[in-house]
Amino acid sequence: MDSYYVRFVVSDEPHFLESCSLCRKTLSLNSDIFMYRGDMAFCSQECRQEQIESDEKKPRRWRKASSSSSRSKNSVAGKTVWTETLVVS
Repeated sequence: MDSYYVRFVVSDEPHFLESCSLCRKTLSLNSDIFMYRGDMAFCSQECRQEQIESDEKKPRRWRKASSSSSRSKNSVAGKTVWTETLVVS
């Protein structure tokens, strides 16, 4: 499939505006493209909304998992202090 977008870097990976980020339907020049987070293109509002809802669920699962495993409770001068550790690489 020939792309109608100019490519500056040779790559086997398709340009992000060639297909829907969710359903992989080919995006055409004559149709609306619905963007999300700057580099995710979608063929419809429904596909875009499904991705948004999926992304909104991810942080909630992370918070629940991390809060139960990495929290510790310390007592300082009669007050309870909660501490957490976050490792980023």
